[in-house]
Amino acid sequence: MAGIARGPAIDSLGLARSNAAAALASFRESCPKLLAREDASGLAAPADWQNACDAARSWPAARAGSFFETHFGAVRVGRGSAFATGYYEPEIRASRTRRPGFTVPVYAMPPDLERAWPRDAASEQRTGRPPLGRFDETGTFVPYYSRAEIEDGALSGQAPVIAWAADRIELFFLQIQGSGRLRTPESEIIRIGYAGQNGRGYTSIGSIMRKRGLLGDGPGQYPGSMQGIMAYLRDKPEQGRELMRMNESWVFFRELTGDGPIGALGVPVRERVSLAADPRFVPLGAPVWLDLDRDEADGLWIAQDTGGAIKGANRFDTFWGAGKQARFTAGTMSGRGEALVLLPWPALDRLWRAR
Repeated sequence: MAGIARGPAIDSLGLARSNAAAALASFRESCPKLLAREDASGLAAPADWQNACDAARSWPAARAGSFFETHFGAVRVGRGSAFATGYYEPEIRASRTRRPGFTVPVYAMPPDLERAWPRDAASEQRTGRPPLGRFDETGTFVPYYSRAEIEDGALSGQAPVIAWAADRIELFFLQIQGSGRLRTPESEIIRIGYAGQNGRGYTSIGSIMRKRGLLGDGPGQYPGSMQGIMAYLRDKPEQGRELMRMNESWVFFRELTGDGPIGALGVPVRERVSLAADPRFVPLGAPVWLDLDRDEADGLWIAQDTGGAIKGANRFDTFWGAGKQARFTAGTMSGRGEALVLLPWPALDRLWRAR
C-alpha cells in the first residue's frame, strides 16, 4: 500500500459548486457493496462505511456537499499526483445474425476458459489466484487463445456469439471500454458488459505508437487521442491490424438488462460521476476528489470501476456516458493534477491511531 497523508478539510474544496448531488446518489448505490466486500487497499473495513451509508439513505440532494463534509475526511495516497484518462459507453453497429457487412463475432464467455495451475508450476507459484487458460487435447493446461488466434478463428463454433459487429476497429475499442451498446439494422439496442477476459496481458497500442513516433504534432503524425489512433488504424489497415494484435487481451461480454453499464463494483456507472481506479490504492465505492488541468474533470467522483490499464496510486479513468460528446471527451481526456480520496471517519481514526 502506498503511504497516505492528511488532506485538506473537505469544506475547503467547494463541494457545493461541484456535482455533489450526483456523487451522493452514486455513493448511495454503492453502499450495499461497500458494507459487504473486503477492501483490497487496506484503507477501510466494511463497518467503517455504516454511518455514512445510513445517513445517505435520507440525506437531501440539495445539501449533498454537507453530507461529504460531515462524514468524510480527505487523504492523499502517495504524493497525490493524479493522471486521469476517460472512457465512455460506445455504440457500434451489429446484427443478431451473421450477414453481409456483419462478420466480426462479439463473443460471450467460452466454455473452455478456466482457472487452473499448470502441472509444472512450482509450489511457490501456487499462491493467489490460478492463471486463466484452457486444457488442450492432451489434458495439458496452456494459456488461452490470444487476440490473433481468436481473430483467425480459434473460437469459431466453440464459443457463444452475442452478435456480429460491422467494424473490427470499433469492436476493438469497445473491448477497451469494457461495455457498450450494439445497434442492429432493425434499430434494436443490445447493451453488453464485461464478462471475462482471456488471461493475456493488456498492451496499450497508443503507447506503442508514441514510441514509434506515429503520434504527435509533427508532419505525418496523428493526434495522440483515441480519434487519432483510430484514424491511423483506418488509413493503414495492415499496420493497424498488426498493432491491434500486439494487444493480446480479448474481452468477452454478456448481455445486460436494466439501467446503465455495470462497473467492477457491481453497480451502474454514471455519467460524469463514476470513475475507474486501482482497488489496491482506492476502496471501490469511495469518493475521489480531482483537481486537474482539464477543468471538466474537476470535482467529486465515486470509484466504481476498474480497468486493465488503470494501475497504480492516483491513476484514474473518468466515465463520460454515451453519445458523440462523451466519445469526444473520453477520447481526448488526458488530465494531470491532484487527487484526494475521501474516507469515512472511523477508517481515518484507525489509520491515524496506527501511526
